[in-house]
Amino acid sequence: MTPMVNLKAQYAEIKEEVERGLAETIENCSFILGPNVQAFEKETAEYLGVKHAIGVASGTDALHLALIAEGIGAGDEVITSAFTFIATAEAIKYVGAIPVFVDIDPRTFNISPFAIEQAITPKTKAVMPVHLFGQPADMTEILQLCEENNLKLIEDACQSFGARINGKQTGAIGHAGGYSFFPSKNLGAFGDGGLVVTNSDETAAKIKQLRNHGSDVRYYHDVIGYNSRLDEMQAVILRAKLKRIDQYNQARRHVAHLYSELMADLPLVTPYEDGLGEHVYHQYTLLSDRRDDILKALQDRQIGCAVYYPVPLHQQNVFKEECAGVSLPVTEAVSATCFSLPICPFLDDDTIREIVAIIRGVLTA
Repeated sequence: MTPMVNLKAQYAEIKEEVERGLAETIENCSFILGPNVQAFEKETAEYLGVKHAIGVASGTDALHLALIAEGIGAGDEVITSAFTFIATAEAIKYVGAIPVFVDIDPRTFNISPFAIEQAITPKTKAVMPVHLFGQPADMTEILQLCEENNLKLIEDACQSFGARINGKQTGAIGHAGGYSFFPSKNLGAFGDGGLVVTNSDETAAKIKQLRNHGSDVRYYHDVIGYNSRLDEMQAVILRAKLKRIDQYNQARRHVAHLYSELMADLPLVTPYEDGLGEHVYHQYTLLSDRRDDILKALQDRQIGCAVYYPVPLHQQNVFKEECAGVSLPVTEAVSATCFSLPICPFLDDDTIREIVAIIRGVLTA
């Protein structure tokens, strides 16, 4: 069986370091906001090139708390993509704001700057681009739009840890950025975890307060906050993986490029790199009118495969009523034909060739 992400192989590589760190944490009995969380925050801030990095309980919380800290609230419109995981829009709804879904670029699947511009109204207060599947969105255009219209820019970098554009890390360009450490992510924990980054002292102070029950000083509470702290044991694991993140991302790029090379002559659409930034391939996502046939053939051979995302957000039941009449033709066309193949730093070339052979067999039969 070939999984989408081989977490066992990754664990084998870091096992000794992780188990030593976990044993020390248990021995020290410092479990909440302990030395490993503090060290991880310092190390990620340095890696990402930001002033502040604040560990939280999940990527969803990272986006939620970033919106609150940046003053986004009831009735505010936040422009975002409909082709993403629902957490992006959930975070917007949590603060009482209105997600305004716009269309995507047909090649990168990232939010279209032109579509953002067309959607701006007097109620628009923020833009939340998603660096989907590990490819940076067009941040030059998006940043300019936000500056011209006095909008907050909050990046959903939950799928793009380590991706760079114009020499900067995704998530580190706007007013704040959120990351997820879900186990399958490029930088993944052994459970949930997240991170908010910002260069604003004020935003960082608010995030730290909000994640810890609205408290700056123990048992003194200034606002209603949340219980959203990165776990000390997850920080041990993330510190071990952070040291290797560039190596992991480069290995993912190798896998992706070999897939694309081997399928260049097939009647399907392989991922497009726009050259604006470095794609780190959280997912390797293709388009094919014969998606279902390909998925069945792969599943019959116990090859991991998935569809991200079969139903765009504006067509989900939870948003159907408020999005009645919304038409996003590119998003809808991509959702109808997209599928993803296994990708991780430990996928060997022979397995890649085997997967491509199965796909070739379907498309040339």
